Amino acid sequence: MRVVMAEDNALLREGLILLLTSAGHEVVGVASTGPEVLPLLLERRPDVAVLDVRMPPGFRDEGLRAAVAARKELPELPVLVLSQYVEETYAAELLSCGARGIGYLLKDRVGRVDEFLDALDRVAAGGTALDPEVVTELMSRRRDNPLEALTPREREVLELMAQGHDNATIARMLVITERSVHKHIGNVFLKLRLPPTDSGHRRVRAVLAFLNA
Repeated sequence: MRVVMAEDNALLREGLILLLTSAGHEVVGVASTGPEVLPLLLERRPDVAVLDVRMPPGFRDEGLRAAVAARKELPELPVLVLSQYVEETYAAELLSCGARGIGYLLKDRVGRVDEFLDALDRVAAGGTALDPEVVTELMSRRRDNPLEALTPREREVLELMAQGHDNATIARMLVITERSVHKHIGNVFLKLRLPPTDSGHRRVRAVLAFLNA
């Protein structure tokens, strides 16, 4: 997998490069400031971009702005954003570009190597990988919305879907059968009015409806 990385912290940047290359990926470009990111992405056209939210020169939202701009220029570009804290506004803005191929992880998650690499693979494949803390924050501020029709269990299932987990993993985490998970997901689709004819994209659309409601 060809990866472009944007990270201003030299120690973390070198650690990520070592981690990615050890896992068999190729780092084809590295940016250490916000203005470098978009030109590098347009030039290298990677399979996935790993971007820090806050980068020089302003240390505000340079990485996120580059991610949003890149998605507009390259709509199919998978983007995995790393942040020190849960930035609700930033997460919502990134997800407004479409949930397919989007990840948002807290940097603490990078230390859990298997989780990080799994999230990277899911995002590169067009799925989602949202940090549980990000999902919790977004969910807590979205109580007055159509998703209130969902039962507590259906909301749990949808939350885990937003994190990028498949049915088998959801079943294991909730200690229920895969058949039950399938039924809950069907109810979510029904309540969100996602038609069966759109079955190939209903998971992504359900996650997007949940995050943008």
